[in-house]
Amino acid sequence: MRPTCYSPDTVAELLGKQKIATLPELMIALGTNSRRTTVRKLRQLSCRSSYSHCGRYYTLDAIADYDQHGLWSWRQVWFSRRGTLLETARTSVDAAEKGYFVEELDAVLHVVTKDALRNLVQSARLARDKVAGRWLYCSADPMRRRKQILARRTQLAQPGLVGPMPEADILPEELRAAIVLFFSLLDEKQRRLYAGLEALKTGHGGDAHMAELFGLHVDTVARGRRELLARDVDVERIRAVGGGRKPLEKKLRKSLPKSND
Repeated sequence: MRPTCYSPDTVAELLGKQKIATLPELMIALGTNSRRTTVRKLRQLSCRSSYSHCGRYYTLDAIADYDQHGLWSWRQVWFSRRGTLLETARTSVDAAEKGYFVEELDAVLHVVTKDALRNLVQSARLARDKVAGRWLYCSADPMRRRKQILARRTQLAQPGLVGPMPEADILPEELRAAIVLFFSLLDEKQRRLYAGLEALKTGHGGDAHMAELFGLHVDTVARGRRELLARDVDVERIRAVGGGRKPLEKKLRKSLPKSND
């Protein structure tokens, strides 16, 4: 009796329709209960598993439209030319001019990378150094590592320009809470100027980003930014002259006419 021959064309047809699929879905399309058989057919098609979602999803290299970083996503499922999260994290850190702090790499790869980075350091595939009290992940190559650390320290040494504030939706909860608490302690003018300063550091779209983060009107942030650029700040007053609620005028009661009696 001849063994059953499973055609990989059914797998390619399914992925062509829905872009990504889980292994159970591919097994159904292939008509087999064998994971080993399904994985073998996937190799014939240059199939790749996701580095997000614990590698549960698959796609074809011919379908993935990788960006300049070698990344591609479909419905928030992420794939990489490098394959696994470990290899994607390693190559990303190695290529970074200033290395990466963990939250920076999380933002780039759109997944939590802490465990992957720890694994890479323990296996000596990456290195890390304390910079400004935080772990900076760098290349395992000593020369490349020194250049990354120097570039990062040079960036941090620039007075008042340590880079833009992270996007609101990727700020760690503790950092976001601390920033919002600090902001709440400022007076009206200080809030406007602080939001304007962060908008300047953020660059394009900074006004809208800071307005969303701090609950301000975008025009208020823009005003603070313009005041800082023009150095038009009155250090003695919170509001500009004429600002605030108008004072109430006390009306004098008219005296009654004198009686002739």
